[in-house]
Amino acid sequence: MKKLVILIVILVAGNGLLFAQKEKQTKVTGKSATITKAQYTCSMHPEIKSDKPGKCPKCKMDLVQTSKEQMKTDVMNNYTCPMHANVVSDKPGKCPKCNSALVLSQKEQMKMNVMKTFTCPMHNDVALGKGGKCPKCGMALVEKKDH
Repeated sequence: MKKLVILIVILVAGNGLLFAQKEKQTKVTGKSATITKAQYTCSMHPEIKSDKPGKCPKCKMDLVQTSKEQMKTDVMNNYTCPMHANVVSDKPGKCPKCNSALVLSQKEQMKMNVMKTFTCPMHNDVALGKGGKCPKCGMALVEKKDH
């Protein structure tokens, strides 16, 4: 009887975590593309919140990303859909909404122009800031000449 109660508690807790996670973001099965819901707010009226950019209904100023969302965006190495800015991924792939190829964000493109990049001759998607071996096949990485 005790084992049955423990099993039921684990199942209920697991389902609660599963549903709580799905509310925050939607992952595409088999791909790493994620549709994020960024939070936007008015700099004059922080109580105004939106999941998309726009104008504040009180003062008509542009809504800006919250500082928490801006920090997340600044830290992420991401690829985005050219048509859907809210679709981001940490790896190249296809947009789940329009099936377009995901491209490096502007920030990542700028970082690539400044930093030395080492790639695998067999896997173009492997790009590291230092030399070493490819994590996929073990070949030596070579410096990318055309940034």
